[in-house]
Amino acid sequence: MKACAEDRLLRELLKLVPISSKQPLGPGDDCAALHPPGKNQLLLLKTDCIAEDVHFLRSHDPARVAWKALCRPLSDIAAMGGTPGEALITFFSPPDVGSDYWLKFYRGLGRAARKFGVTIAGGEMSRQKHGIAVSVALTGSIEKKNLLLRSGGKPGDAVFVTGVLGGTQASHHLDFIPRLAEGRWLAKNARPSAMMDLSDGLGTDLPRLAQASDCGFEANFNSIPKRRGATIQQALCDGEDYELLFTLSPQKVRSLLEEWPKAFPKTRLSQIGTLISPKTSPANWPQGWDHFDGQR
Repeated sequence: MKACAEDRLLRELLKLVPISSKQPLGPGDDCAALHPPGKNQLLLLKTDCIAEDVHFLRSHDPARVAWKALCRPLSDIAAMGGTPGEALITFFSPPDVGSDYWLKFYRGLGRAARKFGVTIAGGEMSRQKHGIAVSVALTGSIEKKNLLLRSGGKPGDAVFVTGVLGGTQASHHLDFIPRLAEGRWLAKNARPSAMMDLSDGLGTDLPRLAQASDCGFEANFNSIPKRRGATIQQALCDGEDYELLFTLSPQKVRSLLEEWPKAFPKTRLSQIGTLISPKTSPANWPQGWDHFDGQR
């Protein structure tokens, strides 16, 4: 019996991505089947999507678009201190996009998945009238004792950020490395009181973390790490940095500053402020990216 075009494309795409032989059922059946995490572990679940003309352009290399599609939810797994597991990939393809685009996309997806230890468990594909869109559902795991939330910060806790911020639209948003190793190390060694990833910009995400922790914050603008050529406004508002933002009790700060360069000599770490009470923020604090009003 002759296979339909969708099935033929699916077979070609699945050759390009890692599929675990340890899964009871992988791609090709009505559902994937996975083994649950081990004892004293929690299962992490994350979905993320990217849309043409919002997160990427048609002119961008499909392999880089795929890297971004998978690494965005990986950044959220990193923010919880977790280890990634399996992904479900769903894409929507308009009539003017052919199979060549998706073959290139899946080659990039395969590179990202192999680099970060992700297997592709399944997914879906569909036509739509206009625009490319991709949705990724991702699993992960974390030891119960090491789970990190946004909501644990306390007044007096120091605020830290990894890497540098701003100027992301030139290339970084398609090529960033999710801070999985740093997130795991922090969860096991430093035990931050609160942590999240920076996807919408420090201007939006630091107030989110502070609010979740029922705190306000103070920030030292001169300590905010900027990418070369970026302004402080861009560092606060550009978004798509995919760095880690976390808080730490004052008693742990000295030890972190001593140990971090040994563990991550190439990853910058900056102390940029403090959580405070009451719930206030600096008067001149700007807003980062907002998905629904488009403000940066």
